Amino acid sequence: MTEIIHLDFPYDFERVLDRLSMDPLISLNKEERYVLVPTRNRVIYKVLATGTTEAPSFTIEGPPKLIEVQSIKEIFHFDRSLHPINAHFENTNLAPLFREHRGTPIIREFSLYSTIMKSIIHQQLNLSFAHTLTTRFVHTYGEQVEGVWLYPKPETVAQLQVADLRELQFSTRKAEYVIGVSQAIASGELNLDALAIQDDETITQTLVKYRGIGPWTAGSFLLFGLGRPNLFPLADIGLQNALKTLWSTPEKPKAEEITAHFPEWSPYLSYVSLYLWRSIE
Repeated sequence: MTEIIHLDFPYDFERVLDRLSMDPLISLNKEERYVLVPTRNRVIYKVLATGTTEAPSFTIEGPPKLIEVQSIKEIFHFDRSLHPINAHFENTNLAPLFREHRGTPIIREFSLYSTIMKSIIHQQLNLSFAHTLTTRFVHTYGEQVEGVWLYPKPETVAQLQVADLRELQFSTRKAEYVIGVSQAIASGELNLDALAIQDDETITQTLVKYRGIGPWTAGSFLLFGLGRPNLFPLADIGLQNALKTLWSTPEKPKAEEITAHFPEWSPYLSYVSLYLWRSIE
């Protein structure tokens, strides 16, 4: 099956590929402009750009499963226009930032479970070693389908011992977190699909009950797992530094200085977060 998609708003797929290429576990080709996407049923689809930023078009190639294809459209932000976001910021103090990153969507992680695992593994690590550790984890306990690496199933990770992950250079505590959360998901105690339809506060309150999931990881799940549009992690040092540069201030802005702008930036704080991160990457 090949589905052809034409979008009626600017969409910069080159920026999408740049950001996705930072993760060594994602299979893509920047020159040929495609990404291979594993679905929850461990089937591989190819998302190929055939248009331009101003006249974007794509093909989605894979089995004829409407639910899977709709999920891919949601992952890549094909299902909702970027026009309202650009228009919202045109007369704000972030107008230059949004003009620079015009057509940049929020791309979701490919599965809810991988979002949680990736966030836990990446906590308090520099980005290079975080990707190394995640790659070891996936290559050791995941599987490869049509050349694409898939995260292990929670049932697999739930059966591991801390010593197994220590061999990959996980800290003892991080190994405990990964295994413990996987056990909760595998047993059905933590149902990510059911949780995904709840409001942001309910999701956060549910997730932070588990060891290894704090507000940062819960926020990452909301933003990059579910694509929620109005999130700004105030404690993120990268965002503080990006605003310091953008505003040309001698010090990083304090939380109250940032939150003072939230009424003006809402309900699209997630796009502010993404574009600020992009501005310093």
